[in-house]
Formats: sequence, C-alpha cells, structure tokens
Amino acid sequence: MYLTKEEERMLRGDDGETLRKMIEILAALGDIYGADALIPIKSAQVSGVSYKTIGDAGIEWISNLKGTIQVPTVLNPAGMDMNNWERLGIDPKFAAKQIQIIKAFESFGIAPKCTCTPYYLKGFDVSYKDHLAWGESSAISFANSVLGARTNREGGPSALAAALIGKTPDYGYHKVENRVPSLEIHVGFETKESDYGALGYVAGKFVGSKIPLFKMKSVPSKDEMKMLGAAMAASGAVALYHIDGVTPEITDKAFVYEKPAESITIERKDIDAVYESAENATIASDIVTIGCPHCSKEELEQIAALLEGKTVVKEFWIFTAREVADQNKELVSRIEKSGAKIVCDTCMVVSPAASAYHSMRVNSGKAFAYVPSMCGLKATYGTVERCVKDATGEI
Repeated sequence: MYLTKEEERMLRGDDGETLRKMIEILAALGDIYGADALIPIKSAQVSGVSYKTIGDAGIEWISNLKGTIQVPTVLNPAGMDMNNWERLGIDPKFAAKQIQIIKAFESFGIAPKCTCTPYYLKGFDVSYKDHLAWGESSAISFANSVLGARTNREGGPSALAAALIGKTPDYGYHKVENRVPSLEIHVGFETKESDYGALGYVAGKFVGSKIPLFKMKSVPSKDEMKMLGAAMAASGAVALYHIDGVTPEITDKAFVYEKPAESITIERKDIDAVYESAENATIASDIVTIGCPHCSKEELEQIAALLEGKTVVKEFWIFTAREVADQNKELVSRIEKSGAKIVCDTCMVVSPAASAYHSMRVNSGKAFAYVPSMCGLKATYGTVERCVKDATGEI
C-alpha cells in the first residue's frame, strides 16, 4: 500500500509511539484487504466503549495511548447512563471503571457523546459519498444504506486509529464496485414500524454478509430503515443494503449494477413468526425496553402519545442519545410522568443493568437477536404499542 511521506514518517515513529501504532493498524488492514492508499475521512465513531464489553484489558490499552483526533469523533454506547447510573442500579465499581474509559477517550479530544445514532447529532452531518470510519453495526448500515456514505465495519482500534490519523484504508465499501447488490429480496406485503425490525431479523439470517436489494411494496421512513438495517447487522453481518426506488445510491443513475442472479422471497408468515407466537406469547416479561438503535425525536413523540395519562407497572426503559433528550425535554417529561425512564449514553445490550431481570419485551430486531446471548434474558418481540401496553399492564 502506498504511503505518503507524512504517513511514512508516522510509521517510523517520528511523530510518537501512539501515531506509529495507529498507522501500523491502518497499514496492516490496507495490506490485508488490498487497499492502494489511505483516504481522508469526514468523521469517526469508536466502538468498544462499554466496560461490560472491553473490561480491564481495554482500559489498559486505551489509557496507554496519547494523541489528538483529526476529525469529528463520537463514541458508541457506554455501559451506563453517565449522568444517572445509580437510577438503574449500576454497581459503583462498574461505574468507576466506565468513567475511567470515557475520560481516556476524552483525552484524545473525543466528545463524550455515547450513541449508536450519531447521525442525529448536530455538527455530525453526513452527506452522500462521504468517507467515514464508523464502528457500530447499525450506524454503519444506516450510513452506507440510508445516507449513501461509505464506511467499512470498523473495529474499536481501527476506528480510533482512523480518528487520530484522519484517514482510513481505501478498500471494501469505500470502493463503488464493492457496493453493488448481490441478492434480491422480494417483500410483497405491506410493512410498517416494527415490521422492519422483524423483516431485518429474518433477512439477516439469509443474507449473511451479502448486499441485498429489497423489492418492497411499502416505502419505509428513515426510522424504519434504521430498524431494518440494525436487525440485519445483528442476525447477519449486513453493512449495506439497497431498497429499489428509495435509497440514494440505487436511485443514482450513475450507479451501475447488474441484476443479482440470486433472489429470495420473504412472506408475511415469516415476519409474524418473530412476533407473539404460540411459544413466546406465554413468556411474561418483567421489563420492557425501546431504543435499539437509540430513539429519534419522532419515536419519542410516538411513545409519549401512547403513554399519555397512563402509569407503568413494570420497568420501562427508553434509550436515546443525550443530545436528543436534551433537545426534547418536554417529550422526556411527558414520558417520565408515566414512571417510564429515559436512559441516555447506553442501551439494554451493552449495559449490565438488565441482569436482574428474566424476560425482556423489545420492539427491536437487533435487541431480539442480542439480548438472549449478551444479557442472558429471554426476549419477546412486539410493536411499540404492544410494548407500551405490556409496560402499563394492559396485556
């Protein structure tokens, strides 16, 4: 892989040990995947933030690095709400470790904004064809698919390296020839809201790491596409998908591709199986969560309307980015008047907060895929309306 004189200087260690390590990571990835050079990025999102997932070894690695980010950079969700961690029963020892991790990232100049939806943040805008280095699976899918930007599935170290260098290797989804669809998915029935999470959960198992092109009857909103991509990234390894006539790249006449030779059809019964089946309808949830990925303003508005005049009878956590919560305090107040909790900086998957429970109701295909394996809880899938009714004792 070609390196500029400046990059060669970093690799020699002339600019310090941290930058030497960082560009060594990027150069190694470039060599492995056949990149010809490093390319500038517009922003970075660093994963591996929760103490639950990186442990003491991760803290030690991050704490031994020094440097300053070269592009706007945010963090993936941490293991707790950084302002209200006591409210969810987080152990003080865990909290101390989590604070240590965030401070280590702050030392690089990274804003302590912990979210899987960085595209909701002010000043973190993404445009068509922008090159990024993002590390959270649902954010990667949204950037590539819904926004038409370009990012690979970055690990925590490579995303941090890209943030500190301001560049990433030019391979994979940064190359237009690697973004063409390889599989058609036909969905011949109407879909809405949580149907997209269920659809993604089903589709991801078929797709794996391929690039699907959806032929759909309905036109999804951005929030619905967020849920679709998040679920496919969890049940499969999908980092990019297209929707015929909807997503920006597939509607760009300059984007040339051949009709995929492979196709599958997903039927309504496949989606219904993810919802309340005869088997999981008997599972009584003792906690309800929404916000995987983090809720948008529009989703908070829907939840607030559904909770109007009601009181929850079990724990009901709604996850969102702190910036979104701060900008919508009236909505937060309406929601929390019911006894539900708005939780920032974290999610039900990467936090240990839900470990005291046994069964979780979710409206997210991603959470439905991850909660059993990462939290040790049973998971039941339902619409937003069903989640609210469960939380308020109406079912």
